Amino acid sequence: MAALDLFGRRWSMRILWELRDGPLGARALRAQTGDMSSSVLYERLTELGDARLVRQCENREYELTQLGHELGQAIEPLDKWAQRWARELPLSPS
Repeated sequence: MAALDLFGRRWSMRILWELRDGPLGARALRAQTGDMSSSVLYERLTELGDARLVRQCENREYELTQLGHELGQAIEPLDKWAQRWARELPLSPS
C-alpha cells in the first residue's frame, strides 16, 4: 500500500512519466507538468528520491533510478490502455 499512497499523491506519477525519456532540470520539469508550484515539485522529488525512484545528478538535473525505470516498464500497459480509451471517447461532450 505504501507504493499506492506515494503514486496517488498529486503530480507523483506525472513527474515519473516526464522523466522516462531522460534527465530534466527542475525548471524544465515544471514546464512539462503544467507549471506546478516549485514547492510541490521539490516535495514530490524528495519523496520520490526517498523511495529510490528518482535521483539528482551532479549537474542538478533529476533522473529515474533503475527502480524508477522498472516502474515505467510496469505502467506501460496502463499507458497503452489509456491511449485506446482516449480514442474511444466521444469528440465532444453529450
